[in-house]
Amino acid sequence: MANKKNKTAYAVIGILAVLLILIIGFIGYTYVSKDIDGTDGSTAEYTLNIQSSDFEYQVAEKLMNNKIILNDTLWCYWMDKHYPDFVYINGEYNMTGDMSYEEIAQKLQNPDISHKTVTVCIPEGYNVFDIADAMEENGVCSRSDFLDACKDKSHYDYDFLETVGNSDTVAYELEGYLFPATYDLAENSDAKDVVATMLETFDGKISDSWTAFCNENYMTLNELVTLASVVEKETLGEGVAENIASVFFNRLNAAHKLQSDVTIDYGNLLRADGFEDNVVTSYNTYKCDGLPSGPICNPGTENIDAVVNNSDTDYFYFFSYNNGDDFYFTDTYEDFSAQWEKLKSTNTN
Repeated sequence: MANKKNKTAYAVIGILAVLLILIIGFIGYTYVSKDIDGTDGSTAEYTLNIQSSDFEYQVAEKLMNNKIILNDTLWCYWMDKHYPDFVYINGEYNMTGDMSYEEIAQKLQNPDISHKTVTVCIPEGYNVFDIADAMEENGVCSRSDFLDACKDKSHYDYDFLETVGNSDTVAYELEGYLFPATYDLAENSDAKDVVATMLETFDGKISDSWTAFCNENYMTLNELVTLASVVEKETLGEGVAENIASVFFNRLNAAHKLQSDVTIDYGNLLRADGFEDNVVTSYNTYKCDGLPSGPICNPGTENIDAVVNNSDTDYFYFFSYNNGDDFYFTDTYEDFSAQWEKLKSTNTN
């Protein structure tokens, strides 16, 4: 009789165990199905931001923590099975808790705001307006946002900016320090972040020779970069930057005006940008004494080095001919005028 009771008890336990397994399986299946189908009742809303450093499990964790999915492991398993070669695109995605896994996967191929990486080349001698145009053309940020981000140095924490003037006549305080290079940047970036990247690059280029030259010649780094920016725009050919720098140093040392046409060109850009006459005039080296209010472009290291290693000459005047392929240097205005009359016809542009 006891054996019969034991057998009955075992049978009941077995049946209960099977029922428990079935119930757990049903609950698990329901849980999984609701998560995959997006029918778990979640009303969550979340903007997912995928950055270049994010991997699949990090994306899954963000989705789970913000109640777009219930289980990150399940999501990764489902994605590996259905989209084994899926590539996550940097960007911002507006998500809701009622989206199915398939809808999420489709959404992740079309960001609401793309942060895809694009390559932007900034050549030596580009000014702030050129760079702003390049950023907008490549979808990095708007032209106006970039220009606004370059006006005020107080947004950035770099020691080299301490010598940058912040008077009312400085148009763009960051002009000169947006280092020319090839950058990999995200689309739809904050303009200040883009500017900070360029400033960081400049910071890494500052050499001991630049610092020593400034100390020896009682110049600030800003004055060095300002003069280098004028040399950059004047230098059309190779091997003449050191001579051009020597002309400007000779003029500065003799308390003569620099009288560089390229500073007038920059002033015209400022006027077109809406700056007042006092700002425009402060960059015109035919009217202002010494250097312009600030850099007129962003020079490369080659022309900053050319200023540091300027030639020891008596030159006060120069001009280019043969459409900029050749330069003539002289120490007298009479010689300058005579040679210009002979050679100016070689310039046809």
